[in-house]
Amino acid sequence: MRALEAVKDIDKDPEATLLARLARRAISDGEALALVGEHDQLTYRGLVARAYAYRDWAASRGRGRGNVVCLLMTNGPDYVAIWLGLTEAGCVVALLNTNLRGDALLHGIAASGARELIAAPRFETELASVAARLPEGFRCHLHGAAGHDLSATEDGAVSCSDIAAVRPQLSDTALLIYTSGTTGLPKAAKVSHGRIVEWSLWFAGLTDAQASDRLYNCLPMYHSVGGVVAVGSMLVSGGAVVIRERFSASRFWDDVIAERCTIFQYIGELCRYLVKSRPHPNEREHSLRLCCGNGLSGEVWEVFQERFAVPRILEFYAATEGNVSLYNCEGKPGAIGRVPPFLAHRFPVAVIKTDLATGAPQRDGQGFCVPCAPDEAGEAIGKVLETPAMPAREFQGYTDAASTGRKLLRDVFKPDDLWFRSGDLMRKDSAGYFYFVDRLGDTFRWKGENVSATEVANVINGCEGVEDAVAFGVVIPGHDGRAGMAAISGTDASGLAELCAALASNLPLYARPLFLRLCGSIERTGTFKLRKEHLAREGYAASADPVWFIDWRTSTPVPCDGAFRQHIAAGGLSWL
Repeated sequence: MRALEAVKDIDKDPEATLLARLARRAISDGEALALVGEHDQLTYRGLVARAYAYRDWAASRGRGRGNVVCLLMTNGPDYVAIWLGLTEAGCVVALLNTNLRGDALLHGIAASGARELIAAPRFETELASVAARLPEGFRCHLHGAAGHDLSATEDGAVSCSDIAAVRPQLSDTALLIYTSGTTGLPKAAKVSHGRIVEWSLWFAGLTDAQASDRLYNCLPMYHSVGGVVAVGSMLVSGGAVVIRERFSASRFWDDVIAERCTIFQYIGELCRYLVKSRPHPNEREHSLRLCCGNGLSGEVWEVFQERFAVPRILEFYAATEGNVSLYNCEGKPGAIGRVPPFLAHRFPVAVIKTDLATGAPQRDGQGFCVPCAPDEAGEAIGKVLETPAMPAREFQGYTDAASTGRKLLRDVFKPDDLWFRSGDLMRKDSAGYFYFVDRLGDTFRWKGENVSATEVANVINGCEGVEDAVAFGVVIPGHDGRAGMAAISGTDASGLAELCAALASNLPLYARPLFLRLCGSIERTGTFKLRKEHLAREGYAASADPVWFIDWRTSTPVPCDGAFRQHIAAGGLSWL
């Protein structure tokens, strides 16, 4: 496998960071395009020169090992150059979500421990609104704004050579990348230089990246896929990354064709948007040879590949902070990957029985975890190796020690062994393929049965007119467990009959949601994950959106207004 051969390159030069490797490429292929933005572009020589300028900017100010700098900028070539340069000076760069405001922004800064921040001028208002609550002495630099040239020197600056002599090691933390925060405040995960290099080389091998490739990247660069994996895999191969600030379904095919892109880095939701979009006259006239990403459901996969004439899809599963990695190199629709037997010692992954009510692993009489049978859903875990063969197999944890501890599981299959908890429910079939089931906590019990919120949402998403859907469990007085509820955008009451028909045809009675909330829109994270924690908290209570109760005895929708809620509180649903 070329991916394994690519990773062996680390052993040839164990001290070389990503920037050091790009500097060598700039000598031989300096004029080749590396990063193509909407308004500017950088060749390999230009990227390395600019990254070194940022490295020297940090070094001249005495910033190096032990200093954390936050980065708050939208997608663009300079985003890459800044974190490459600052981490080469020894700094740790915290990649802040550009959607953060107010308390959430303050939390992101505090979680990093930074005393300094680089931001695009467009975020000046947001920063000003929290300035009084920032730590004393905290400094903000507006990148590209008048009077804020990050390559300028200051009086009394230290010599660059003083810090340049201390080269970062692959084991050093380079980046802090935040979890999405769909179910709580984001945590800052540590990412080492070695992890960055290995991710880049590994995905270059998996995608068979060549210097002739041009990868289309519209994913947020503060996330590990859009900011490191997609970028690094192309740069170590001599290819180019076409960077866009955001995804646009209406201009996607025109853009991909005009930029001669050969690879598209996707999130499953983007593929679903494209499938639901109106036909584009040139949607099959592209040069894409591969679409690579995660979260593509089997139903969307086959339609997407057929409609748009995509030769190959490479689905994978990984977590920024985790050591569970799976790759579906065979193109099996719906599967997130498998671990070939000859790689099992490098990638020890297991699925264990889990109590869905508490989230705790089930233990046998000896106190050890119980492996799931084939096709039985449980939590996926990855063994924490004392001396992993590859940096990406390490679990480096978060800046918060308590959060790190909660992700570790000890005494799993033998005394004192240590495993990483993915927090994801999966099932593994008899052929060894893994399938994503749900996030742990998103599966709920009703009528003694486990209901997958993801499965319910997928059925609703298949209905005409639906834009987005999320499902969750809600408490009904006098009943055990949680009844199903879904929040839906893109349709109104006129679409309820079709929704009910689809749910009745595709789901058993216990899994059909009893409540449907018709929303104008559903908020998303920057990585296109739907936020539903506030919707679950509100349940079927009064809201600005209409809520309907579905009486599945007749498939009849009933408005869940104040009178009906009183009916529920009085035990009026005892027949359920």
